[in-house]
Amino acid sequence: MASFTFVCGECGARYPEGEVRYICPVCARQQQPGGVTRGVLRVEIDELPARWPAARVHDPGALTAFLPIASPVSLPALRVGGTPLLPVPQLRRRLGMPRLWAKDDTRNPSGSTKDRASLLVVAKAVEYGYDTVATASTGNAASALAAVAAAAGVRAVVFVPAAAPPAKLVQMASYGARVVPVAGSYDDAFELSLAACERFGWYNRNTAFNPFTIEGKKTASLEVAADLAPEWPDAVIVPAGDGVIVAGIAKGFADLVRCRLLRRPPRLIIVQPEGSAALARALRDGAAEITPVTDAASVADSLVVGAPRNAIMALAAVRASGGAGVIVSDEAILDAIPLLAGATGIFCEPAAAAALAGLLAALDDGLVARDERAVLLLTGTGLKDIAAASRRVRIPDPVDPDPDAVARLLARTGV
Repeated sequence: MASFTFVCGECGARYPEGEVRYICPVCARQQQPGGVTRGVLRVEIDELPARWPAARVHDPGALTAFLPIASPVSLPALRVGGTPLLPVPQLRRRLGMPRLWAKDDTRNPSGSTKDRASLLVVAKAVEYGYDTVATASTGNAASALAAVAAAAGVRAVVFVPAAAPPAKLVQMASYGARVVPVAGSYDDAFELSLAACERFGWYNRNTAFNPFTIEGKKTASLEVAADLAPEWPDAVIVPAGDGVIVAGIAKGFADLVRCRLLRRPPRLIIVQPEGSAALARALRDGAAEITPVTDAASVADSLVVGAPRNAIMALAAVRASGGAGVIVSDEAILDAIPLLAGATGIFCEPAAAAALAGLLAALDDGLVARDERAVLLLTGTGLKDIAAASRRVRIPDPVDPDPDAVARLLARTGV
């Protein structure tokens, strides 16, 4: 068993696993309803491996020595992670970036990076003896929990804004989750899920509130580092909503530096849409705290958060890496969907395509150099939000089954 300690990211207090379950009880006294989560805990594993596993890091269970679980048997029987780091030669040429890579997390079982966190959370739920796991989500975390819970044979209850994309609602319901549409925002769903878990005795997966969400997401950075070894990334571009993904990426690189498998961590560049940019604005302005966004909105629904729950840890992680935050428009995000798909073959939802939009902005701002080893973290498949992608493509009207009709169509469309 990988023994570990919980460490509070704010006050530094340390707790053994059995003493706390979610957040630091001291810092939790400062919690404001709807505000950033206070007392978020990080997992500090007592003894990390001194070498890469003998198995490929892409093989199931290969990274369990880096995870706080009793045994690989605890993990649900679903192949999560092990996604490819792709060299994207066409996009490299188009951007003049010969060392650009894309981490394609659209290939996870439910189609998003959120599967990584859900896998570990459900494993811990099973270890702790829970039969129900609940979460609040804009969509992807709910689908991820639903998929992993189905594989593990536990019940999932998901609280999502009623305005979530239909594809995501259908996906989570198909996995058998109990879907609770909330007449309100993600922040409303978050608060409701906390109250429901307390009332009904469910295990809570909520982002940042459950420390294993951060720990699960670090596996993406472990895989990136292993694939690039003996080199390392100079910059990683990460779409950000609540700030848990970037905190998880930072945690993975920090663990690798600690066990001397990585020389130094990369700069972390977070990307947020204009209508939901609390983290990026705080970084840009040098602010110690975020200013919540009232009525946050964006085409990138997965990134829409008024008060990022993991703001404190996320801001600290980006600043410690020497990174920055960039803000992009919805138009730039939509433009990035066909640009990314056409140059890499990877079809992304708006939140994932935001990584490319953010890279373009970072290049313009001098935050990333074209000759650096840069990695785009692509967090979710475009099949989750076809309506958004359709805004940048045109499907021709039907033609008669006649070669001449095909010729006329090609002439009209310039092909």
